[in-house]
Amino acid sequence: MGRSRYLRATHPGPAGGLDPEAPEALLECLVGVSERIGRPAVLVAMDDLSAIAVSRVAPMLTDRFRIPHQPDDLPARVADKAELSRLCARWDIPHPETVIPQSGAEAARAAWTLGLPVVAKWSRPWLLPAGSGLRSTTLVDSATGARELYERSAEAGSPLLLQRFLPAGPDTDWFFHGAFGRGGRPLLAGTGRKELAWPVRAGLTAVGRWLADPAVEESGLRLAERLGYQGILDLDFRRDERGAVRLVDFNPRPGAQFRLFADDAGLDVVQAMYLDLTGQRVPEPAGGPGRVFLAENYALLAAVRGRTLPRPRGPVEAAWFAADDPGPFLAMLCAFLGRGLGKGARVLRGVPAQGRRTVRAVRAPRQRGGERARGDGVTAARPGAPEVPAPPGSPEASAEPDELVSR
Repeated sequence: MGRSRYLRATHPGPAGGLDPEAPEALLECLVGVSERIGRPAVLVAMDDLSAIAVSRVAPMLTDRFRIPHQPDDLPARVADKAELSRLCARWDIPHPETVIPQSGAEAARAAWTLGLPVVAKWSRPWLLPAGSGLRSTTLVDSATGARELYERSAEAGSPLLLQRFLPAGPDTDWFFHGAFGRGGRPLLAGTGRKELAWPVRAGLTAVGRWLADPAVEESGLRLAERLGYQGILDLDFRRDERGAVRLVDFNPRPGAQFRLFADDAGLDVVQAMYLDLTGQRVPEPAGGPGRVFLAENYALLAAVRGRTLPRPRGPVEAAWFAADDPGPFLAMLCAFLGRGLGKGARVLRGVPAQGRRTVRAVRAPRQRGGERARGDGVTAARPGAPEVPAPPGSPEASAEPDELVSR
């Protein structure tokens, strides 16, 4: 993104990185940035960790930045998987059946009760220690595995959740993007379907389509209103075997494919929030469903794996390529090809890729009677830039698994 012709300047982040539990370094950094800019600026957090940290220093920056008002540490609460499950239960938002075990034995029993395989999540993935091998989300295929994972709770720094596994299918993965003013007032919102992902049937959106889904939209709008949410949010839903959509993840910031929901005049959720925070009128959106989002690098990887790319039936929003600003696309392409060549060279030398994760397909086993086990930086990025796979322990690494298990 640093190659964009529209980028005026960059500012170094806090020394030592971002720590939401000790945001003093971020506060000092942002005060310095404000001094260099010389006038109030709109601050947009582009990942969960940044959203949590920014919300904690926002009260000390009201004269320097325009920041959405998020009371009561709201970004951390909705990014906390345990708190999110409690909020969904309180407000009747469909959510995968969830158990928060209090012992290893209870974790083993819950795995059998929910039906194997079961999804295991750490409540606050941003607290996972680097180098521990713990992942924010894991697909567990045995009661013993659930017990062993629970026994690492102290090391993980937050409670373990077990959720019913929801198998993936051609019409199961949906998302909701919205920008909201004070009190959860909607400024711009849209629903879309993930048509192709990388890794295949799990992970990041390679191809997405803007499609209206009343159930997804109603859940997203109701949750924002109940929370009194201000700012941008990105919600992930999965449709269960009965056709009901269930909320599986809440991201208190723009999603990778937020530019999918741009209207005919180019208005998107980031621009809508900018207008609202600067006291300007947000125009009524013109246009609607039909647009397609394409992350070129991930779509190519999926195609190489033999997946057919969906045929675009509307305007295409490319994640990286723009005719008037080719720099980011060329930089992404060089990095993409460089990583591929690096991996190939390591294979030829017989050296395994550092930190590589291998996966195998897992299908929900059949139960008695033939029934299937039920499963349930602070930056201004170029619009539409996709997320990249994050290291274990970061909030971005919490994408919902479907038929993959880490080995």
